Amino acid sequence: MIAVAAVLLALVLLSFYLSWRATRLDRLHHRVETARAALDAALLRRAAAVLDLAADPGLDPLTAKSLSVAANHARRAGEEERELAESELSRELRAALPPAPEGPSRDRLAEVAVAARGVHLARVFHNDAVSDTRRARRSRLVRLLRLAGTAALPDYFEMDDRPPQR
Repeated sequence: MIAVAAVLLALVLLSFYLSWRATRLDRLHHRVETARAALDAALLRRAAAVLDLAADPGLDPLTAKSLSVAANHARRAGEEERELAESELSRELRAALPPAPEGPSRDRLAEVAVAARGVHLARVFHNDAVSDTRRARRSRLVRLLRLAGTAALPDYFEMDDRPPQR
């Protein structure tokens, strides 16, 4: 009788633990999705700020053209080429805006700088969430019992996100 009660208690404790692990994995995947949405929003804000800067009449026309082309390409890029397009926009920004640019308004430059810092922070948060999720999914128990279900393994978002020097 005591042995049966001990086995039942062990099964109940094991089921609670497995349920907790599955719920934790679900929360981690949700965190990745939320961080990815925040990253997408930050990237769109940066592209919009760059397009606004490119429309500034004080900016050199060739610089404005290169910035608007890079920003539009980054906005329209598909998932497979998004990292490269966003990195190219970062490089264009650094090349187009030397440390003490002349011409464009300070407000537009400040907006681009704030948006660039937002992209960096959003990317860091996203990649941290991906790391935590991948670490949790590497557990033998998670793999053996397939506690992650059919959720895809999240990917890092790697891009050149160094902001322009001001």
